[in-house]
Amino acid sequence: MRYLFEEYAFDAGRRELHRGADRISVTPLVFDLLDYLIRNRERVVGKDELIDAIWQGRCVSDAALTTRLNSARCAIGDSGEEQRLIRTLPRRGFRFVGQVRETLAAEGAAAADGGAETPKPALSLPDKPSIAVLPFANLCPDPEQDYFADGMVEDIISGLSRSKSLFVIARHSTLAYKGRAIDVKQIGQELGVRYVLEGSVRKAGNRVRIAGQLIDATTGLNL
Repeated sequence: MRYLFEEYAFDAGRRELHRGADRISVTPLVFDLLDYLIRNRERVVGKDELIDAIWQGRCVSDAALTTRLNSARCAIGDSGEEQRLIRTLPRRGFRFVGQVRETLAAEGAAAADGGAETPKPALSLPDKPSIAVLPFANLCPDPEQDYFADGMVEDIISGLSRSKSLFVIARHSTLAYKGRAIDVKQIGQELGVRYVLEGSVRKAGNRVRIAGQLIDATTGLNL
């Protein structure tokens, strides 16, 4: 089935998300989250139900769920402040509120394929454990906090680089992925790393919450 909303086309069968002729890369978990919310758009989906459906009952923190929801919103041009397409209902759950039109998966597929990006050639993995630290998402309404999030990532990269047993990608190489929803498998292939660390920073007054997820880029699994 193919779901059309605004300028987006969500192809559940081919596991592809397009904006016009451009293909948008998303992680498998984010794709599954979007798929579940769109399929159940006629009702509110509770947090526990969503975790059971996407994570198969595994223990997931509120911060990790929030990060995935924000990634899903980002992929379809939405945000936590606007909530134009994915709405959070306090103490109830989440609901996809966009106007959706369903079509057969084959409809318009040829045009979408023509606009898909040509992936970069995959790099071979180094002999020792390799990791790329992606820019952390700023979940604060204040865009000035981007500097704080970027500084946090720079400190993490600097700390990891002190270990001679690790191959760590330089910060300027990972900055290219800031604000982009790209499958971690593609990132791992393009940068030649086995692991990817992504996360978010939320700062309010003197309190800071930092969430990070270590992902195996060869499988897409959250470690």
